[in-house]
Amino acid sequence: MSRSATSRRRPSRATSSSSTIRSPGRPSPRPAARPKSTAARSSAMNVATPSASSPRSWEEIRHRLDHGPVFNGMRGTPYYREAVYEHFSPAEYRRRHAALRAKMQELALDVVICPGGPSHWSFGGGMTWLSGHWEWHALANYVVFPREGEPTLVYSMGGTHCEAVRRETAGALSDVRSSRNGQFGRVMAERIRELGCEKGRIGLLEVDPRHGDYLPVNQYNALKEALPEAELVFTKGIMHELLSVHSEEELDCVRHAGRLCTAAMEAIAARARPGVTEYQLRAAAGAAILEGNGDIDFLIIGSTPMADPAQVFGNPRPSSRRLEPGDIILMELAAGYRGFSAQIGQPICLGEPPAELRRFWDEIARPGYERMIAAIGPGKPVDGLRIAGQFFREKGVQSRPIHVHGIDFVSDGPHVFQDHIDVEPFEEIMKPGMVLMPEPNPITADGMLGMFVGHTFIVTATGKECVDDWPLELTIVQP
Repeated sequence: MSRSATSRRRPSRATSSSSTIRSPGRPSPRPAARPKSTAARSSAMNVATPSASSPRSWEEIRHRLDHGPVFNGMRGTPYYREAVYEHFSPAEYRRRHAALRAKMQELALDVVICPGGPSHWSFGGGMTWLSGHWEWHALANYVVFPREGEPTLVYSMGGTHCEAVRRETAGALSDVRSSRNGQFGRVMAERIRELGCEKGRIGLLEVDPRHGDYLPVNQYNALKEALPEAELVFTKGIMHELLSVHSEEELDCVRHAGRLCTAAMEAIAARARPGVTEYQLRAAAGAAILEGNGDIDFLIIGSTPMADPAQVFGNPRPSSRRLEPGDIILMELAAGYRGFSAQIGQPICLGEPPAELRRFWDEIARPGYERMIAAIGPGKPVDGLRIAGQFFREKGVQSRPIHVHGIDFVSDGPHVFQDHIDVEPFEEIMKPGMVLMPEPNPITADGMLGMFVGHTFIVTATGKECVDDWPLELTIVQP
């Protein structure tokens, strides 16, 4: 694509060849240990903490579950044997492994550490992609993934939590280890030594690629201390590149997430009555997502009077404000399913809208959105979406700066703004399997009312596919 003066093309995300984080110059003093009774000290001394390399059999531990080290180190129990989980196919995991290993070969990495946390910009990340697990017990959990050998999930908890996760991830990997009370760096280093890569190049992927955050400094320092001859390399953008185009199994998850978005919108419309609070609308939407075996990514919901509006975008923190007849509800919702997500948003009116508001929908919000989605399709330039978004200024109104973004696990590139695009070279042209979220959010010229309109689309071989069933019309609920 030839770049115009209004386009910005990011250079290809390069991999750093050396670490850039320094250990703190002066370690903080350790807190004083709590005194233990003689009996407690004897018990602790007589029960060795099990490790991944020396698991104890079920028969050895089943009558000693009240001993902390025994309980936390359990493995191979009958617990959760009745649990039923959905898994991606073995072929899908082979595809993912091959794609990641090809990237590792390109970057001369022997092992990569793939983290994932519960925040929006992480949403499980590479950890979930490789394990099928989504986690909230820590800033991040990690998959140690070697170029040769089997991957290992280092999970925050031990005991029954860890046993449940072993059941959940059985279709993806066979080695799940406890962090042993947050010693992620040490446990990862042990696995890297087992792989014979203690002198190799270890790639560190982002926990939060949006803000460029990696594993915490204490875990980094533990890796450095345990692997003094290894080279720790901060990589950038690996997972986004691998997820720029999704597989068919991944797209099925995006479609399921789209159905959850529809259910959440239906729940808001059904609950929207005078006297209902914004947080109760949030509860209704969240319950609909959970009822469909999904995960809540975010629920942005706000309300304002249509006759005297003072809101251009939904409220990221839905409040205790009670709905009144004549209100408009603005929202953006995101639902996840098995590590993949879809987003949606469209105004809901509590009662008939005033003529000016109806005109803004009919002449600005809807036709502007239709113009934008017409620019989606295989082989089309992403910059065409920016050009389509000029509609709003041409009509004498404005908008939020962002008009379109992509979705890998969650919101990411390509980003299309009112006046420029921010793209990687591999996503300048739309390809089948890409997932896009057009969300132009026009705003009145006086800056007092906005209408977020957004639906998630899959780029297909012949065009595009909207993953939700919510109609593109101004929804009116009678109070």
